[in-house]
Amino acid sequence: MDFFNELYNIIVNLINSSSFYGPLLACLLIVLESIIPILPLFVFIGIVFVSYGYIVGFLISYILTIVGCVLSFFLVRKLFNNYFTRKVRKNKKFDKLMKKIDKMKLSTLALIVAIPFTPAFMVNICAALSKMDFRKYLYSLIIGKVSLVFFWGFIATSLLESLRNPKILVVIFIMLGLAYLASKLVTKKLNIE
Repeated sequence: MDFFNELYNIIVNLINSSSFYGPLLACLLIVLESIIPILPLFVFIGIVFVSYGYIVGFLISYILTIVGCVLSFFLVRKLFNNYFTRKVRKNKKFDKLMKKIDKMKLSTLALIVAIPFTPAFMVNICAALSKMDFRKYLYSLIIGKVSLVFFWGFIATSLLESLRNPKILVVIFIMLGLAYLASKLVTKKLNIE
């Protein structure tokens, strides 16, 4: 038990001792995670939550995840949309899928965005390459990212806290399992692959 307390103190001290640059780097990485999908979003949100507290950390993480998704959306739409429309959309199966995305309701898109295991990068690409109105995409982000950021912030800070209280790990695994099951159900119900 002392080992876990020591590990907790080391991690928190490392985050706090990095003064301005550690949390600033985490903020930048939150934005980049929407463009580079291999980055672990929950780690960066956790750093921001620990550095700035739950309320300010939530607001910063929430705004920056939306900024990252919007940047990703516009990069794909400006750089690849013409090529995609000319070349790839001629495939009937792919065009059928894109028409489904074009007509997707705001509530459905917001639900997909809200699920923690949905790859934001893929949602950004599909929305950008479709004929979806940007306002619908933006509103879905504004609605969906609330629960996503709260979920990952809670998981990240709880993982840190679980080093001092291992019972929290049980709650985390239950939440992760429920989120994973919800993502599978939504994927199956909406026929998304």
